Amino acid sequence: MTAVPINNRVTQMTGTDYPIIQAPMGWIARAQLASAVSNAGGLGIIETSSGEFDNIKVEVAKMRELTDKPFGMNVALSYVKGTNVIDFVIEQEIKFVTTSSGSPSVCTQAFQEAGIKVFHVVPTLNMALKAIDCGVDGLIVEGGEGGGFKNPDPVSTMVLLPLIRSRTDLPIIAAGGISDGLSMAGVFAMGAEGVQMGTRMLSSAESPVHGNWKQAMLAAKETDTVFLNQQSRPALRALRTRVTEELLPKGAFNAMEYFARVQELYFGGDMEASIPLSGQVVGRIDEIKSADQIVQETMTDFYEAMQGLASQYTNRQVG
Repeated sequence: MTAVPINNRVTQMTGTDYPIIQAPMGWIARAQLASAVSNAGGLGIIETSSGEFDNIKVEVAKMRELTDKPFGMNVALSYVKGTNVIDFVIEQEIKFVTTSSGSPSVCTQAFQEAGIKVFHVVPTLNMALKAIDCGVDGLIVEGGEGGGFKNPDPVSTMVLLPLIRSRTDLPIIAAGGISDGLSMAGVFAMGAEGVQMGTRMLSSAESPVHGNWKQAMLAAKETDTVFLNQQSRPALRALRTRVTEELLPKGAFNAMEYFARVQELYFGGDMEASIPLSGQVVGRIDEIKSADQIVQETMTDFYEAMQGLASQYTNRQVG
């Protein structure tokens, strides 16, 4: 059974049935995964953080072949310097863009003049306020429990989301620690109108990563991530492995050196070749599911959670 679509500001801006966004994971968030999410009624996102702009152009073309549903792109500003990525996105008539790793001031006006909605990724209130001053259409509020490149001073979604919501009425997509309908209901209660899933989609059937990584995620506990490079940038949340355990005592290191062999990890299955970025929510994932299953089950469980709370706490009896 197909879940009932949601009509709110996020779905209106994305053109999707459901306000479920797939995170823009470098090398991973490409046509194979993104098209599956879009076809499921969510929003697939094509990444640029790999810096492989020529390959990214190919992936966007593949998206046109694999789906007729809306999809978006992430513009990782620090990783696409010297490219014409802004012009490219506009030429592709993509209607929704997330920006990260830099100030959205360099592209927000150009995108909006082309009819593109811009949501900026923010890990702190201060960064949220700066993005708002740049005129963005919305925010992706990313808690420190999420995987990937992080702010060195992580703040959990439960603290960060309501804090930022108290300071703006812009639409918010919550990220970090979200893998299902229960967690989606929780962040909606705190003011979100959409969710972004990274680790959950990383473990999906359509995710292109090697089975060794997927099995490691299924076996991981909620305590099996580490927070690395906290005295430098970017800080990283990753799965606990021999390599990441060895890096843990190092407060600062050149993170990019450790991504030189990242494709041997991602696609070759060598778990010690690089740093396997994963969020704490990995401890809640115990089954590989298709993107369609993830989206539909998330929506079904979301509605059940919201209806259950309403039934239990709002239907008061007069004594």
